Amino acid sequence: MSHKGIGRWQGAALMATTLLGTGVFILPQMTVSVAGPWALLAWLLLTVAVLPLAFTFGLLASRFPHATGPAHFAALAFGELTGRILGLMFLLVVPLGASAALMITFEFIAPLLPEAQQWQLPVELSLLGLLWLLNYRGLQLSARLQFGLTLLIIAVVLLLLLAFGLLQPQNLQQPSLPDFNGSALAAACAIAFWSFLGVEAMTHLANDFRDASKDLLPALLRGCLVVGAIYIACSYLVLVMGSGHPLAMIGVFNQLLGGYGELVLGVLGFCSGIATVNVYTASVARSLASFSEQGITPAFFQQKNRHQMPQRALTAIIATMAAVLLLTWFSDQQLEDLISWVNGVFVVIYLVSMAAAYQLLPGRYKIISLLSLALCLLLAVAIAEHMLYALLLIVLIWPLLYLQQKKQRLSVPL
Repeated sequence: MSHKGIGRWQGAALMATTLLGTGVFILPQMTVSVAGPWALLAWLLLTVAVLPLAFTFGLLASRFPHATGPAHFAALAFGELTGRILGLMFLLVVPLGASAALMITFEFIAPLLPEAQQWQLPVELSLLGLLWLLNYRGLQLSARLQFGLTLLIIAVVLLLLLAFGLLQPQNLQQPSLPDFNGSALAAACAIAFWSFLGVEAMTHLANDFRDASKDLLPALLRGCLVVGAIYIACSYLVLVMGSGHPLAMIGVFNQLLGGYGELVLGVLGFCSGIATVNVYTASVARSLASFSEQGITPAFFQQKNRHQMPQRALTAIIATMAAVLLLTWFSDQQLEDLISWVNGVFVVIYLVSMAAAYQLLPGRYKIISLLSLALCLLLAVAIAEHMLYALLLIVLIWPLLYLQQKKQRLSVPL
């Protein structure tokens, strides 16, 4: 057996870096602001709830390894049309998610800018221009750089927890548990789910594992547990220490480590945010070109420049992101709404994947498939009206792909 490839601990580290990103510095604050102390319960529930999902994705990827992941599982269980719908939904949700990620990225440099609110839209659009230039010339930020940035983020979080444990800051206000508020808890869960987007990402890498049948599943579960523990810890720090700072984790950093939070977290958050969006921009542009080659999207997007980047697809993706940023700005939509819309699409992708698992996996795994399916339905209820974006995509995509598939079949000579 070859010793090359991803092992279970490497896989767990990759899972953690995929899920953490810059959200660890801002999502705890967002959940605490809507649910108070109940945010800790939201993170705990979500961490526990994501384990059956991770387990099921691990089983699917171990038995049906394929680069397209959920779209492949859906195609095997329910036909090519369903697989195409899921693939195209992912393609269409990334500009929304990337725009939300840019908005989060701006929060890290906002403390360094005078009158930051006036600069938000120009800076975000300028960052899109930078991403276009980087990708147009094929200058991809290294995956190792992204991995290193995430390891630095984890190191900073662990340092904060160590300082908190050693210093035991005075005048801490242990939060009193208010009356149970189901709607606030659901809202916190809807936001927190953003942190676990990408739990399916490892299924795309199944063929890169040393032994996917043995290592993929433990990697997924360990990575999710590490991420859940870090988010719970950060939420607790925000809750008990409080902060008058617009970005609470910077305030916590300054209190525990004596300052420089704006610089340290600002640089880390900004660089990691740009690297993450850059990776998604490149991958989605290539996915759009690939769909064009398959006849799913117009052939217009196939053209590549001398750097082997599909420039028309790249320009279309960047333009869509810019449109999302402009619409969000002028309609005064909140970041929480954007995050929930993205979450809604992934809930649908996960729902279909869990239903596919029920169809494809042996009988002894059907119970956990049903449990995972039920958890996805609960998340859909928590997201509530924000599921409308996902439903709108389905309503628009399904008839177009159905007619396209029917036309392609008719054009095939007998």
